[in-house]
Amino acid sequence: MLRLRIENLVLIRAAELELAPGLNAITGETGAGKTILAQAIGLLLGARGDPGLVGSDGPEAYVEAELEVPAALAGEPELERLAELRPADEESLVLARRVFADGRTRAYAWGRTAAREDVAAAAERLVSMSGQFEQRRLGRPSYQLDVLDSFAGDEQSRRRVDARAAWAELSAATRRLHEAAQGEAGTQERIRELRALVEDTEGLEPGLDESLRAERERLRHVTELAQAAIAAAEALTPEEGSGATGQVALAERALAQVEELAPELPPLASELREAELGLRETAAALRSFLASLEADPVRLEEVEASLDRIATARRRFGADSYETLLARAAEARVELEALDAGLDPTRVAAEAVAAAQARFDAVTGTLRETRRAAAGPFADAVAAELRGIGMGEGEFRAELAEREPGPAGADAVSFLIRPNPGLPFAPVAETASGGELSRVALAIAAVGGGQTIVFDEIDAGIGGQTANAVGQALARLAKTAQVVTITHLPQIASLADRHFRVEKVPGDPTHTRIERLVGTDRRDELERMLGGREFLELVSVREGPPAG
Repeated sequence: MLRLRIENLVLIRAAELELAPGLNAITGETGAGKTILAQAIGLLLGARGDPGLVGSDGPEAYVEAELEVPAALAGEPELERLAELRPADEESLVLARRVFADGRTRAYAWGRTAAREDVAAAAERLVSMSGQFEQRRLGRPSYQLDVLDSFAGDEQSRRRVDARAAWAELSAATRRLHEAAQGEAGTQERIRELRALVEDTEGLEPGLDESLRAERERLRHVTELAQAAIAAAEALTPEEGSGATGQVALAERALAQVEELAPELPPLASELREAELGLRETAAALRSFLASLEADPVRLEEVEASLDRIATARRRFGADSYETLLARAAEARVELEALDAGLDPTRVAAEAVAAAQARFDAVTGTLRETRRAAAGPFADAVAAELRGIGMGEGEFRAELAEREPGPAGADAVSFLIRPNPGLPFAPVAETASGGELSRVALAIAAVGGGQTIVFDEIDAGIGGQTANAVGQALARLAKTAQVVTITHLPQIASLADRHFRVEKVPGDPTHTRIERLVGTDRRDELERMLGGREFLELVSVREGPPAG
């Protein structure tokens, strides 16, 4: 999550949090309003709107989040349902919920109205949250499979992308076979679809989309590029004065007069001569680049139109990438040639199904082998995490079973835990609640990673050494995922890369303020959490990265 914006939600009049990639801690006095942040994220995840959420500053409450979408997830069904609303060139995903005073709500994607269920599904794909959402997420087979595959490594993630593409190809081939079997009407419709695909991709070549985007950026920013090139060239070889090149030349001449007097000097003088030559070549290249820049609104429109054409074709034919679009167009040409040659459409379609099935079986077979190999080490690692954060004996299993094939393959995984000796293993979502469930989720995520994970109850009922262990587990998780934790424990807050304080401001009406803490302000907050200055030496404060 890159940014979270809240307006008129309960006591929060307005707040905008820019979250760090690692561990983000949110602290404050009891009753200050920390849970409002959890409610805000809950709305994005599909929580029911309630009139009581609307503050006193207006007739509605508003929550918006900007989320980063990893390339491996871009084609996921939950995100694809919103794809048609996505503005051109928008890389991040912007989701929002608005709650009205009468309890009605509206959901948005990139500022455009969307179904609440679609917004919630997209948010759940990228953000995980403790509490009621944790129970739902931990019980979802797709989440468990995602975590195991993430543990298996980047190559497994790439296989997931391949499996999704192979499943889409198999589904399309199966549909074509069904259409061919329906008779001439289906065949003619298929031919029209093939011809449309070929026509809409005519002239498109590999790499064209990237070169067009690069050209568009150049044309859009001619002025900025020219200013930068001029400034750089002038700094090296100005029309008046010596510039960097002249200064290096002066340094070289100064050494040239005495370089024979000391053996250390000739190599240094040589380096200066080479540096001067290199700087002059750089300055010449900058001026050549400057001469090549030319504002061309007509060409910019042409480039924009070409990119729009590619985007339209991808949407029309359901291609999750430019490369997939070209591959389908190539397949369409081959199929058209076969049809034009008078081959039996049903036989051609059946052969396409067989080929697509073989490709799908191959990638899903590799997925299964990797999952089987990873299940044992994954379960052992989670069990160790559970023991480390005070969850009993930490007995944990990851059991694989076959299921109906789909975009993620033909496997299902179940996470089972035995909270106490003598009890049977049971699904993790059914064995704990509240803070315990959040700690189980932490152990799983610390091993399997994730995108953005929000913990609201992670420190419930713990302290001392367990609190230290939980804090260290959160810090480890934050190396591979973004973590947001709402906490009252200094052991956790002191490890954060970015620290926010929620503070209640008296007034008429009272409201809540959220601010980022750095330097002495953060030290003061940790001191407050410890209960006094005399305990401050117990905490090792690690400052977060500078504001970016």
